[in-house]
Amino acid sequence: MEKFKFLQSTAVPLDIENVDTDQIIPARFLKATDKNGFGENLFRDWRFDKNGDANDSFVMNSEKYTGSILVAGNNFGCGSSREHAAWALNGYGFKVIVSSFFADIFKGNSLNNGLLPVQVSEVFLKELMTLIIKNSKTEIEIDLEAQSISVKDTGLAEFFEIDSYKKRCLIEGYDDIDYLISKKEMIKQFELSRP
Repeated sequence: MEKFKFLQSTAVPLDIENVDTDQIIPARFLKATDKNGFGENLFRDWRFDKNGDANDSFVMNSEKYTGSILVAGNNFGCGSSREHAAWALNGYGFKVIVSSFFADIFKGNSLNNGLLPVQVSEVFLKELMTLIIKNSKTEIEIDLEAQSISVKDTGLAEFFEIDSYKKRCLIEGYDDIDYLISKKEMIKQFELSRP
């Protein structure tokens, strides 16, 4: 995984609540077993019509909004537990998802795949969404070490919680296996000290 410490980016505002994993990546695209190619079908049924033409009214098809942060409505990632949802978001180019609530399994899948879910208060989310919709050039700063999210030049800021182990893994660019390998010498010494 890529190391993640700090990100400054514009954002895509997805002002929709209760976005489930089948909307994120429809079930018909779950046939592959590796992570490649899922980004192409992110929000497929919202981004494209039945003929495969772009839906101009969907925010991700607007040239106005770009960036590696997705700011979404409350209860993002609910529904089935497919890991492919995190793969699709990551494959599309998102590095951070901001919402006021994430489904637990989606949150875990995201963290395991190098995608940072930043959970903020409903008040903060509403203010952030309003700023982005009003000005697509709004820049958001995510400081993982300080566990803070802020909007550049506005004073709008909030701290977020993250599991300390997952925080360390993101900062170091480790998945669970990489983390164990990083402790190889310590594990070896422990085993040698046992009778």
